[in-house]
Amino acid sequence: MLTEAAWRGRWQAARWFLTADGEAGKRWGNETIRVHPDEQWCELRLPAPLAHLSNTPGRAATYRLSCPVAFHHRRGEGAAQATSGAVRYDIWLDPVRGRWYLDASWPLPPPEAPSLEVLRQHYTLAVDLNADHLAGWVLDPSGNPLGAPVTIPLDLAGQPTPTRHGRLRQAVAALVRLAIASGCCSLTVEDLDFAGARQMGRETLGRGRRGRRLRRVVAEIPTRAFLELLVGMAANAELWVVAVDPAWTSRWGGRYWQASLDQQTKPTVTVSRHHAAAVVIGRRGLGLGARRRPAVPRVHRRMGKGELPARSDYQVLGCEGPGPPGGQRAAAWPRETRLAERIGLGDQVVQDRLVSPVSADKR
Repeated sequence: MLTEAAWRGRWQAARWFLTADGEAGKRWGNETIRVHPDEQWCELRLPAPLAHLSNTPGRAATYRLSCPVAFHHRRGEGAAQATSGAVRYDIWLDPVRGRWYLDASWPLPPPEAPSLEVLRQHYTLAVDLNADHLAGWVLDPSGNPLGAPVTIPLDLAGQPTPTRHGRLRQAVAALVRLAIASGCCSLTVEDLDFAGARQMGRETLGRGRRGRRLRRVVAEIPTRAFLELLVGMAANAELWVVAVDPAWTSRWGGRYWQASLDQQTKPTVTVSRHHAAAVVIGRRGLGLGARRRPAVPRVHRRMGKGELPARSDYQVLGCEGPGPPGGQRAAAWPRETRLAERIGLGDQVVQDRLVSPVSADKR
């Protein structure tokens, strides 16, 4: 149990601190607090009312501590930064141990972002953001889903703002841990932006009961907070975030991926439409199409690369998009010629006939 005296000591210790931001143009990276990495001394710049406490005569009003001050963790990096750049120092008291501590911090240079071609050569975690949960799936560079789908509940409806932020942060942390455990280099998400739709209101999202329900769902999706948390936490884990076009991902996933993935997963695992949408999102991030590839064997339709049929005169399936699947009329599936002994006269070609074309015409 924490006594009142112990609590009051912690309360007072939390307010006994001194912070000085770094300055790149000053000596040792800071004008207010200076630490010499080799001689292990620490000086504090005194304000004018405390100038009489200075123990460095002939110089500016500073106070040098009598005890040695040294860093043991990342000592070489701190010395290099103090010599060439800005360093921030924080002096604070630990009431439990009764000791003062000095912390040093400095900004790290932003890493160079890799190109999409480089990221597409590694695994990616595709994520579909919804109002009540996150649906994800790990994809290989060929666009094939690996393992089982992932569902992370959010439960944000009706919660206060601190609770919403805490649960959303916990869900994003689970995504980052999953991406690291799966060997992913990136996370692929939709580039959602409902700002224009929220401003237009009824004219954009519709009227009546369906419009009200859609507006309520849009208002509950934490798009901006999710992206901000994901970008920051992914950067700390050395992961990259790829944003793709969100158009018709649920429609494409439900039509071309949900049924087939539901059959290939375990009976105890149910593949929802949102999981199929995550697959489409990941394939877009990898630069692949949303549909399963036509005109290749059925077992290879999920692959991003494969051999096409040897015949060059097959009829290619028409390309649908960018609208919903089936919105534009597509051509028929390519039909291969059957064996010669099973074909009829109306479906023959010259190289498959049993007799010469001249003899057939005379008959």
